[in-house]
Amino acid sequence: METKSASTKKASAKKTVKTPTKSNVKTPAKKDAAKNLSDLFEDSLKDIYWAEKALTKALPKMQKNATDPKLKKAIGDHLEETKEQIKRLEACFKALKKKPQAKKCDAMQGLLDEGKSIMEETKPGAVRDAGIIAASQKVEHYEIATYGTLAAYAKILKEKDCLKQLLSTLDEEKNCNDLLSKIADTNLNSKAIND
Repeated sequence: METKSASTKKASAKKTVKTPTKSNVKTPAKKDAAKNLSDLFEDSLKDIYWAEKALTKALPKMQKNATDPKLKKAIGDHLEETKEQIKRLEACFKALKKKPQAKKCDAMQGLLDEGKSIMEETKPGAVRDAGIIAASQKVEHYEIATYGTLAAYAKILKEKDCLKQLLSTLDEEKNCNDLLSKIADTNLNSKAIND
């Protein structure tokens, strides 16, 4: 009988062992973790600064792989806008009395990797162009969300110079997204059906 009691106790002990889950494991904060909205704002500026710089390298590759003349032009025009957007971000850093600093943006890296894969996995023509538009719009949506959030932070933090810069870029990102939709809708997606 004692043997059964011992085995019963072992079985009970196994049942009470808690397995760590996301809800009961606390991740320690990094030393440079944002402590307030101002820190979060600055950290987010560093992310999007990296993202915009990465885009200036990715956009020429997308333009080279596109075949539709309107799409090629839209990508080229947005490349020039992106260069100006980088200058606006630098103006934000200056207004904050901070040195412009880029911090790798994992979200943008993932979007750019996906765009690269689309170009590698499609044949040149309407199908690739449709894929380039899809990848580009994912980037635009990410940027729209980011600049919208940054503008909201700037407003709360009363960073008027930054707010003006961020809203200008937000408008450009929205316009670019709308243009890409128009290019896709004006025959390009239909061509991709039979391409």
